[in-house]
Amino acid sequence: MENSVLESSVWRQYNKDNSFREKLAEFCVMDVNKFIAKDKDLYAMMKSKLTKKELKLFAMDSANVAQGELLEAFSCDLEELEKAKYKLYKKLKQDKTRLSFRADSSNDNAE
Repeated sequence: MENSVLESSVWRQYNKDNSFREKLAEFCVMDVNKFIAKDKDLYAMMKSKLTKKELKLFAMDSANVAQGELLEAFSCDLEELEKAKYKLYKKLKQDKTRLSFRADSSNDNAE
């Protein structure tokens, strides 16, 4: 069941595998082993922290989609796209976002 949920995800529309865990680790500057264990749960947390546009941009950018296709998909110009990417990756580095992906984050919600 877990795989079927991820098979139809925004991530899988642009990526051949469920490598979002590794990409999150890269941009959140965290060890991949500290993340929530189940891909389904981690993906759900990622969906809750990112807007639909941010999630789509993360998936497309991680899949190295051509810049022209990104511009068309988001109906924006190059400057707006660069700002959106900057905002997305800055958000992933913020403690309030990246710490929610940790396996023990459910215990730390009060902070």
